Amino acid sequence: MAVLWLEDVDADDVGTVGGKAASLGELIGAGLPVPPGFTVTAGTYRTFIEEAGIDEELFTAVDVDPEDSAALREAEETAAELILETPLPDDVRQEIVERYRAMGDDGDEAFVAVRSSATAEDLPDSSFAGQQETFLNVREQDLIRRVKECWASLFTQRAIYYRQQRGFPHADVDIAVVVQRMVDAEKSGVMFTSHPSTGDPQITIEAAWGLGEAVVSGTVSPDNYVYDRERGAVDEVTVADKKVEMVKDAETGETVTLEVDEERRNARVLSDAEIGELVELGKRVEDHYGTPQDVEWAIYDGEIYMLQSRPITTIQEDSGDGEEGDAAEAAEGTTGESDASDGAAATNGGDDDVLVDGLGASPGVVSGAVRIVHKLDHLDQVQEGDVMVTEMTMPDMVPAMKRASGIVTDEGGMTSHAAIISRELGVPAVVGTGNGTRLLNDGQNVTLDGDKGTVRAGADKDAESGEEFEPVEAARPETPVKPMTATEVKVNVSIPEAAERAAATGADGVGLLRIEHMVLSLGKTPEKYIADHGARAYQDELIEGVRRVADEFYPRPVRVRTIDAPTDEFRELEGGEGEPAEHNPMLGWRGIRRSLDKPEPFRQELAAFARLYEMGYDNLEVMFPLVNDASDIEGIKRHMRESGIDPETHRWGVMIETPASALQIEELAAAGIDFASFGTNDLTQYTLAVDRNNEHVADRFDELHPAVLQLIGDTIETCRELGVDTSICGQAGSKPEMVDFLVEAGISSISANIDAVRDVQHEVKRTEQRLLLDSVR
Repeated sequence: MAVLWLEDVDADDVGTVGGKAASLGELIGAGLPVPPGFTVTAGTYRTFIEEAGIDEELFTAVDVDPEDSAALREAEETAAELILETPLPDDVRQEIVERYRAMGDDGDEAFVAVRSSATAEDLPDSSFAGQQETFLNVREQDLIRRVKECWASLFTQRAIYYRQQRGFPHADVDIAVVVQRMVDAEKSGVMFTSHPSTGDPQITIEAAWGLGEAVVSGTVSPDNYVYDRERGAVDEVTVADKKVEMVKDAETGETVTLEVDEERRNARVLSDAEIGELVELGKRVEDHYGTPQDVEWAIYDGEIYMLQSRPITTIQEDSGDGEEGDAAEAAEGTTGESDASDGAAATNGGDDDVLVDGLGASPGVVSGAVRIVHKLDHLDQVQEGDVMVTEMTMPDMVPAMKRASGIVTDEGGMTSHAAIISRELGVPAVVGTGNGTRLLNDGQNVTLDGDKGTVRAGADKDAESGEEFEPVEAARPETPVKPMTATEVKVNVSIPEAAERAAATGADGVGLLRIEHMVLSLGKTPEKYIADHGARAYQDELIEGVRRVADEFYPRPVRVRTIDAPTDEFRELEGGEGEPAEHNPMLGWRGIRRSLDKPEPFRQELAAFARLYEMGYDNLEVMFPLVNDASDIEGIKRHMRESGIDPETHRWGVMIETPASALQIEELAAAGIDFASFGTNDLTQYTLAVDRNNEHVADRFDELHPAVLQLIGDTIETCRELGVDTSICGQAGSKPEMVDFLVEAGISSISANIDAVRDVQHEVKRTEQRLLLDSVR
């Protein structure tokens, strides 16, 4: 049959109806409340393309080089034309329409959701879910077209790219379509039946007014309810300011976004009774599948409906024997404030007042109240002087990090986002605690020691508060004249807010200004921001951030790196649902490879630089990340010219972050670069196969490893012969041993972290004087 009712399918039918439909059928079979619907089977799609004779042409058209953006675009257009312009057989059309009409009431047309359900969704080793289309509030007039558009969405540029990169043959993926009656939701949201990162026994419910799309897409900040399954009670209720809701327009039937009336904006969405019902349904779903679930739900006229359920794939597994028991003890420690220090003492070797420990990532000792941040919606809770505690920080969190007196993270190492930004802001930080968000309690007073890497119970009267810290004065050189050196000493800047403090160091310029923090702090992906606000507005945001740093340093040079965020950071933003789910984003679609493959945001970055040059900022130098070879350079130069930047008259260069770029330095120099800058964080991890953000292997991350030093030394020597400047802007540039090596090798400049500039200046001077004396002797 071309069409099956959802109640007639189950988990064994993934190959026939796709992951989404199979999951809904399972829920119905388990007696859970699911809106009625049917699925147009994957076999119907396959029969359609084969009997129409378009299958071979279709698969040939999409078999393209995934790095060729023009070919990808053409492949998508060809596939859409083949599918949408080919008529659907009358018998299939009739069967779909008849099932649809059966869902109407008293002759009224039903409003339905039309959702793609690919047969490769939610597989253990592939994550294709979310790559295909969904349409809401569809009626008969548009139904067939929407079904075919779902089929065509199997061949979007993003889907083609992802399958090509995964080596997944296009011909092996079929697609079904779910047609399900819309729930005209009064309130809706998502529910995690266990903690999505730790697997702790707590149910987290997010809820907002109207349709659930507002919650899933990030359009609205939802209420957050945390239910402790062991205690059988609600532990935490966070009522958000819900400014908008998505609802069905009564006249047009379209989904529209409206402002929430004042009475409901700051009111609780869910009552205790509704939370109780959702909790019980969540337990039933998890029991049925035998694994923690991520559930979408909706409430209409007092009835709760399950809209979708999928396994939670982000729970971290235990890494060794005995950890499961420790985790259980840690979880017990979160049930009350009096238990927290006891649970931690067992974990931290019996030191009663040390609650958690990790890596001291940013120096200083501060006291403050703990504010647990599980997600971006909680950032407003972080007030001046609080100690912000989170799993890991992201660029969106920078405003809250600036308010905090200290930062604590579960994950990350000395080169993580939290470590780098904390040092630039002058905020003490402890990273890689593993369990800070579980062992610390919201509102608890603690003392954070960023030198020792500990968090102790209680306030320390000798510790500084965030309000007393004067970052500019702390950074300003104690002597009026900095050491004069032949090797320039520059400074790294991650955020424009640190510009004044960075300039106060007396550095010779900025060796690295990271543009991605300006972009990601907008809360939207570049594509989404451009679509919503226009290209000019996007350029304006970049210009404002870069100008802030360029003004502080003028006429000293400022090197600005184009965007280099991995896909997992983009995925956290509005518009990021289409980002590929990469197994290791650090090795994936980032840096210049992303910029050349998806050139529209890249062109706007370059256009912003062109406007800055026109404004007279001749101290700016553009730097391109993750370049491997001369073919990357040719693509860069083409886009520079198209954006109005002459590569011959403006200084620009590349990051040396991979062994490939170090070994290809002669070809890069011949292609016209003015400088090459070592990104030792990435160069080290790619050379030694050590993930720099993984605290479990932090002791193996060594920028002074002989193999890393050989790549750096050989590159400097070649660049000196070819007249190309060299610099270093990675973490290692702040280490005395690395400084000695680089000065002896003849590097042009060293760029250090803000808190290390003065030490590096003196170390460079000592090394240069020693070399001078050695040459005389």
